[in-house]
Amino acid sequence: MSEPLDLIVIGAGPGGYVAAIRAAQLGLKTVCVEKEPSLGGTCLNVGCIPSKALLHSTHLLEMAQTEMASHGIRCSGVGVDIDAMMQRKNRIITHLTGGIDFLFKKNKITRIRGTATLTAPDTVTVADDAGITQTLKGKNILIATGSVPASIPGFSFDGHHVIDSTNALSLSGVPERLAIIGGGVIGLELGTVWRRLGSSVTIIEATDNILPGMDGELRRMASRIFKKQGLHLRPSTLATEMAVTDHAVTLTLKSGEGPTDTLTIDKVLVAVGRVPSTGSLGLDHLGIAMDPRGFIRVDNHYRTNIPGILAIGDVIGGPMLAHKAEEEGIVAVERLTGQGGQVHRERIPGVVYTNPEIATVGPTEESLKHTGVDYRVGRFPFSANSRARSMDQTDGFVKILADPVSDRILAAHIIGPQAGDLIAEAVLAMESDLAAEDLARTCHSHPSLSETVREAALAVDGRALHM
Repeated sequence: MSEPLDLIVIGAGPGGYVAAIRAAQLGLKTVCVEKEPSLGGTCLNVGCIPSKALLHSTHLLEMAQTEMASHGIRCSGVGVDIDAMMQRKNRIITHLTGGIDFLFKKNKITRIRGTATLTAPDTVTVADDAGITQTLKGKNILIATGSVPASIPGFSFDGHHVIDSTNALSLSGVPERLAIIGGGVIGLELGTVWRRLGSSVTIIEATDNILPGMDGELRRMASRIFKKQGLHLRPSTLATEMAVTDHAVTLTLKSGEGPTDTLTIDKVLVAVGRVPSTGSLGLDHLGIAMDPRGFIRVDNHYRTNIPGILAIGDVIGGPMLAHKAEEEGIVAVERLTGQGGQVHRERIPGVVYTNPEIATVGPTEESLKHTGVDYRVGRFPFSANSRARSMDQTDGFVKILADPVSDRILAAHIIGPQAGDLIAEAVLAMESDLAAEDLARTCHSHPSLSETVREAALAVDGRALHM
């Protein structure tokens, strides 16, 4: 391209493609470079979307098997067609990736397929699968290359016995015995999928409980519920060694100060988090600053230490979430054109799409206590909500933490039906610096699950109406 581009976006995941669209809307001549054949990144192709498709399919299966009879609906001869389930998942992915292609064309964004390397502060070299290269010049370069599954020593991925989250979304059959190392979001969601399909699933977590980093009360209830559903949880346990044969994997486990024991399974899924994907970018050559864990350092405008080069999303650390990357991409390109905007990391929601769903925003009770921040608690159970009762989904609660003087909402933690949708109201309230009283005075439709949020806000002042 003869003229320098206004913006070169490297990576077409949620952060990259949204940033490219927003840049085009703002009149910037934009190119997006993506090495994979389809757009959408990890989230759309091998992460958020396929996992939610399988979670929904297997939830329907479990309802037919165990829940529908109580509604007077008889389901007999319920079976599973894994191939059809996977085909449905793949159709959803194809439809959504095609949608991004359409949006690129609509906004006149040029997409280039290939692996990008930064060869100068204003230059990107792109090599396609055949090794043919082209050079792009840009006034600004935005790195949005996302992350890849983290590995642990002694447990090398082979795609058969030792698998990562990508492999776990495309298994052709149901493993009889599945171990998952890591009791975080990915481990619990994929463990739920394969448990519902018939696997005996054991989740091995190094910390004292599943969902490390989340609110303690929420973690304890989630643990009780998942155990009742049939997940085998091994908290405070390390997988120290692995022996692989043609037909099985034997793990050596160490729990606290006790003796070691072994667990024999068919497959082990390593789900211990993700690491930034920056290996092919040539960051060292340009002297782009990174922290000890390999995350790119940026300022409040998402600028690196090299003028004209920005970075967003998983490569800069913080919550590794698609919606966080999207918001950062929007703000980064808006600031290039002199607009405002800011992403408050402490107000980014996180969701676990199990049943019940788990959603959280803001600090935990434990962190507030640790930092000496005073607060009040409002808590309301789904068992006291009429809509939850009518749905037979009464496990869980809504908890709101608020400042005792200003009543400003500090955090919200939800475990229960549609928690991922309910958390949005709390996020909006926090972004608007609203008080718990503001939520309590807001009329909510009846009967609805959203009434639990209002009741929790009322409970901050000790005046919940239905408890």
